[in-house]
Order: sequence, then C-alpha cells, then structure tokens
Amino acid sequence: MLEKLRKTTLADIVTNNIRSAIIFEELRLDFCCKGRRTLEEACAGKKLDVKKVVDELVNLANCERDDQKVNTMELNSLIDHIVDNHHQYVRRITPVISAHSDKVVSVHGENHPETVQIADLFLAVRDELESHMMKEERILFPYIKQMVHAREKSEQCYPTHFGTIGNPISIMELEHVSAGESFDKIRELSGNYSVSGKACNTFKALYSELKEFEEDLHRHIHLENNILFPRSIELEHKLLQKGFV
Repeated sequence: MLEKLRKTTLADIVTNNIRSAIIFEELRLDFCCKGRRTLEEACAGKKLDVKKVVDELVNLANCERDDQKVNTMELNSLIDHIVDNHHQYVRRITPVISAHSDKVVSVHGENHPETVQIADLFLAVRDELESHMMKEERILFPYIKQMVHAREKSEQCYPTHFGTIGNPISIMELEHVSAGESFDKIRELSGNYSVSGKACNTFKALYSELKEFEEDLHRHIHLENNILFPRSIELEHKLLQKGFV
C-alpha cells in the first residue's frame, strides 16, 4: 500500500477517494493545479514524511462507516460512533467544501450562477449543523449516556431543563429535515452533481464532495432518527417506570 500510494498522483488519489481531499487540504498539497505530481513528489516539495501521509490516507479510508454493526451497538458506543465518524467528518470536510465553493464561485460564478446559490445553501447548512451537533454533544448525548449509567447502576438520573427526552429529539429531527431539504435543492441546482468533462479539477472536486456529504448526511440522520432516538426514548420510558427519572 505504501509503495503504491506514494507513486500515485494526487489527482488520482482524490479521484479514487474524494475524502483524500481533506488530508491534502490540511497539508496544503495542491491536488488541483498540481495534481499530476505523485504523492512522493508532493511530500518532498513540502518536506513531509510520505509514510505518515500514507498512514493518514489509509486511516481515513478505514473510517468508512461500517453501519452494518450499529443495530447491535450499545447506546454509548452508538453515540461515540456518530460523533467520531459523522460529526468529525462534518467538521473536517466543511472547510474544504467552503474553500472549493468560494473558488468555483469566483472563477465560474458568472457563467454558472447556480454555483452562487449552492454556496449560499451550503453555508446555511454548515452553520446549522455546527449548532445542531453542539447541542447534541453538550446536552442530548450526555443525557442519554446518563440514562445508560442510571440503568446499569440502578441510580437516579439528574433532572433536566427540557422535560422528557422526546422534546430535544423532536427539535433535532426538525433540524434534520431542514438540512435534508437544503441538500435536495443543492442536488437539483447541480444537476445531480454533474459537471462537464471540461470542468476544472476544483469544480469536479466540489461536486464530488457535495455528493458524498449528502450521502453521509443521510446515513448520519438514519442512525439518529431510526436507531439512536427511538432506543433512547424506550430507555427513558423504562427508567420512568422504575422511578429513576
């Protein structure tokens, strides 16, 4: 794997796995205008350890969600899975998409006005998701973990300011709908993320990143709406019956 990747061009690496763009952007490795360089050549130019970069790329590829296991995960593990995979993915990729979107708008916005609308929609989704994830990580998820602890230790849960867990969950679900609808519009404006063969690498990368972002968003929302939230409501109901809530 090391030898193969180090001899592969940056452009081909990103083409094969768009998530690689996250690593390259963080390391300031230009896969767009200088994408014909091999990874080894690009790392040498930046005085980077190519083996460490390959390790990062492999680790990123290995972080592809294995959502086949989530049905059997304990709630705490499921929460950690969501945060470590989906929340962290959002936080790492949104600056990359925003930068590519800004560049595409500045270069192609006049001839492709839809890219301006796409940029505005993505900015709104980015801000909404950041607030959304913060509420989950600071309020909802800790309470779910507290309920798990109460069940395991037969202890009382601390009182909350939001009443039953169904209240914050209903808000989270509404925000999921909003993000999903915004991406419906982005997909429509982009022609289902299709670009002409003559489009520049940044334009192609942007649409690939947006497409993957939407796919990840769908998995992310599925894990919460259809698995985490119902199981958390069920747990709270059982704790209420035992007088622990």
